[in-house]
Amino acid sequence: MSEARSHVRASGPVTYEVIDGVAWLTIDRPEARNALSRDVRDGLWSGTRRFVADDSAAVLVLTGAGDKAFCAGGDLKEMAESSLEIPPPDFLPQFGRNVDVPKPTIAAVNGVAFAGGFLLAQQCDLVVAADHARFAVSEVKVGRGAPWAAPLSWLVPPRVALEILLTGDPLDAIRARDVGLVNHVVPASDLREHTQALARRIAGNAPLSVHAAKRTAYLSADHRREQAYELAEEIWAPVYRSADAQEGPAAFRDKRRPLWKGR
Repeated sequence: MSEARSHVRASGPVTYEVIDGVAWLTIDRPEARNALSRDVRDGLWSGTRRFVADDSAAVLVLTGAGDKAFCAGGDLKEMAESSLEIPPPDFLPQFGRNVDVPKPTIAAVNGVAFAGGFLLAQQCDLVVAADHARFAVSEVKVGRGAPWAAPLSWLVPPRVALEILLTGDPLDAIRARDVGLVNHVVPASDLREHTQALARRIAGNAPLSVHAAKRTAYLSADHRREQAYELAEEIWAPVYRSADAQEGPAAFRDKRRPLWKGR
């Protein structure tokens, strides 16, 4: 079966393409290890906003072009030329911090994810890594800062987070999976196919339930258990009352695929 494609933009340092309900946002600057130049950052902002508004896309996959780097971080030459000190709040999109992205996101890490590249992978809901991928918060090695790493000790054990932040040393893909930073490690040749299949499984589920599930998963990062339960009840109440909540059981009864309406 051929894949349905739409909204293709093939030019620029960041490309956006929807394949069978999955949006692929790709940093296309492999000659610079997909570093975060101003044009790349602008492209990430544009692509993120486009995905949020795109009814044809249920899941976002963020990746980099080539096989050496997902994203090597900030463009240090550009930083030196501009004498960048504290990056502004809108320096680049940080999902859930400076831009609301209700739909699920996946990082497909095809090489090094250092500094700002680590940030981009960390902020995605799921991470699929090629077996040669490496992850590092390398700011301590170049005298820069990583305030965006504040959620890291929620994603991995605190002592692992401390080692990542204090040494700046990279983790290989297997170690990153073992500590909980990565969901799946696959051969590099299988990265795109595996990630697309994972995204399609998510995209095939009831959208209201998927969005509520994502919000629920993050409650424990900000709230005590009792309050998290109360907020989860509020999040899920509209889902229970939706047309899709009736469609799911009806489709099961009738032995057919559900037709989700997202309402």
